[in-house]
Amino acid sequence: MLWDSQVVLEGMHCAACALTIEDALRAVPGVLQAEVSAATRRARVVWNPQTVLPSQWMAAVQKAGYNALPAMDALARAQRQRESRRALWRWLVAGFCMMQVMMYAWPAYIAQPGDLSAEMEQLLRWASWVLTLPVVFFACGPFFVSALRDIRLARVSMDLPVALGMAITFVVSTAGTFDPAGVFGREVYYDSLTMFVFFLLTGRWLELRLRDRTAGALEAVMNRLPDSVERRNTEGLFVRVATRRLAVGDTIRVLPGEAFPADGSITRGHTQADEALLTGESTPVVRPWGSRVIAGSHNLLAPVEVRVEGVGAQTRFAEIVALMESASLQKPRLAQLADRIARPFLLAVLLAAGLAAAWWWSLDPGHALMVAVAVLIVTCPCALSLATPVAMLTAAGTLARHGVLVRNLQGLEALAHVDTLVFDKTGTLTRDGMALRAVHAANPLSETEALDLAAALARHSMHPSSRALVAAAAVDLARWQVVELQEEAGLGLCAQVRDLQGVFGLRELRLGSARHAGVAPSAVQEGLEVVLSEQRPEGGALVWARFELIEDLRPEAATVVAALEGMGVAVHLWSGDRRPAVQRMAERAGISQARGECKPQEKLLAIQALQAQGHRVAMVGDGLNDGPVLAGAHVSFAFGRSLPLARSQADFVVLGDNLALVVQTVGLARRTLRIVRQNLWWAAGYNALCVPLAVVGWMPAWLAGLGMAFSSLWVVLNAARLSRGLAALPGAEVSLPGAAGKAAALTVAPTWMEPV
Repeated sequence: MLWDSQVVLEGMHCAACALTIEDALRAVPGVLQAEVSAATRRARVVWNPQTVLPSQWMAAVQKAGYNALPAMDALARAQRQRESRRALWRWLVAGFCMMQVMMYAWPAYIAQPGDLSAEMEQLLRWASWVLTLPVVFFACGPFFVSALRDIRLARVSMDLPVALGMAITFVVSTAGTFDPAGVFGREVYYDSLTMFVFFLLTGRWLELRLRDRTAGALEAVMNRLPDSVERRNTEGLFVRVATRRLAVGDTIRVLPGEAFPADGSITRGHTQADEALLTGESTPVVRPWGSRVIAGSHNLLAPVEVRVEGVGAQTRFAEIVALMESASLQKPRLAQLADRIARPFLLAVLLAAGLAAAWWWSLDPGHALMVAVAVLIVTCPCALSLATPVAMLTAAGTLARHGVLVRNLQGLEALAHVDTLVFDKTGTLTRDGMALRAVHAANPLSETEALDLAAALARHSMHPSSRALVAAAAVDLARWQVVELQEEAGLGLCAQVRDLQGVFGLRELRLGSARHAGVAPSAVQEGLEVVLSEQRPEGGALVWARFELIEDLRPEAATVVAALEGMGVAVHLWSGDRRPAVQRMAERAGISQARGECKPQEKLLAIQALQAQGHRVAMVGDGLNDGPVLAGAHVSFAFGRSLPLARSQADFVVLGDNLALVVQTVGLARRTLRIVRQNLWWAAGYNALCVPLAVVGWMPAWLAGLGMAFSSLWVVLNAARLSRGLAALPGAEVSLPGAAGKAAALTVAPTWMEPV
């Protein structure tokens, strides 16, 4: 058995750091897979417990110069808070010292020849040097620590050129202060040094705050479950215990304002629950006695007692956050390209700085070194490494707040290019539930017996028509014995059924479409027909009963189809239902291209045919019997609350009931790709413009630091525009199932280590 661990990383700042950690982890025997995200500073490690221990691969991370902490460890949250406080202190120290140094440098800028005596100028230099010491030895600490680590391990990261620039500037200025008549005594650069340190720290601090917010605020999701809960003990009293100590069968009391720590059923009291984080629906739902509650939802109204039925990884909350955590660690194609460029680009930066210094050295050594510093600072590829992942994670967080889980970040890029979208019908284009309208039983079964027998088979299936039959019947398990049951996806069930009352012997029965049952369809004009038939040994089939089910088109379906077509996306409807029923539903939804009586294999072949013609195809299904089709499309949606999330093959999982989320996700994916391209063009254009200016000596070090900080900050701020929400459909009153500000984006796993 393989294990899957999630860890938080300390000490990393850039894509080159992520690549270094990945290399260190993959070099450990027994580590099969390692994925590190520079944007979230988290890692996913798949390892074999028979070959390696967690302490061993965590030691490899530490040897590379970083620390790894379990994602759910309280130390990880405390570490993030300490890091944020230290970053704020460094920024404050740098800002205070910068203002004082600029005050001492100002007279040298405005003084006319003879206004400033040599003694006064030297005194101002000494004062500036003293004030620069806290900046170099405290505020610049992370840059120097990272650079020394890189030199010790013979590698390069984005902090190395920055640290070199800081060190060169300080050394040159110090030499000029101690030896004013020397080769570097003509000018000192304390003001430039303190200014670009302040600008860099400003950019990093704002970037840290913005990335935490736009990536989903990881701690907010961790804290969605309470740390403790009231549990009934053996004496019948409620005592507060840690949530991790809960077990299935416990009875807990949840007070108003608290979150439910586990899945369960209410055994006493009634209340309302806010399930926005898990379903995308902002309206509170009524939860009376006997109803189920889900972990992560909030109790809004009154105290209730709950019997625990699922804890930890068994809960729906755990499935959701595990999916989002997995997505947050994935690297889209454009991000992988940027990561591959980062290291060679950094080597080119160091080479360019060396050549620039050599070119200017003969004219003025001091100026030559400052030109090299400007080149080192201005060309740092932080913006390039952040351009794609920050935008993708922001979009994923926005979708999560509206009830759409992104299982695959690459799906956002693929969805932006989609020109054809295929809908399944039952449970997707129509409402998730169906209702039984009529039962037509054949002798010798009564309508009640026929429904009871059909439900005995249907209870083994999750198809909407099967659930409708089970809901309409009181299944008599004492009479019917079902053995050797098999389900043909999209068609129906077949099984051996024995009547334990002895009225019928062992029979081979089929339940499903008329085609599956082996009989001719009846003249059902509306709705769906389900047939129960017996397969005779001599061939042919005998109809035992026919069931008419009603399904309703979702009210927003026509608007969604029109919006998709307005965006240039061709819409198809494919279903395993009868052709007339599918055609009628397509006409009501405004879909001109519809196919009925399609098996999943036929849907897959049809998708492959569209792909062979050059189309980019998206598939929207219920996730129950469309697994191969969802996997075969360029990008796919699993629609419906009842689907098993962990087994879904889709790139996107829609938790709510609003079909408008599909078209809104398409729109957000296109916006995301536009912003990614803007970020990449900005990063490339910024370097193309500033590098020549730095090389020819027209860009001082402080301006290079300002440009580098502004470049990274602009990329993050541009990506933050994606967090504004999903656009409403044009010309339609379709409400968004937003979380009304209460739902945090889901980007963390509920457990830091679990078997695969």
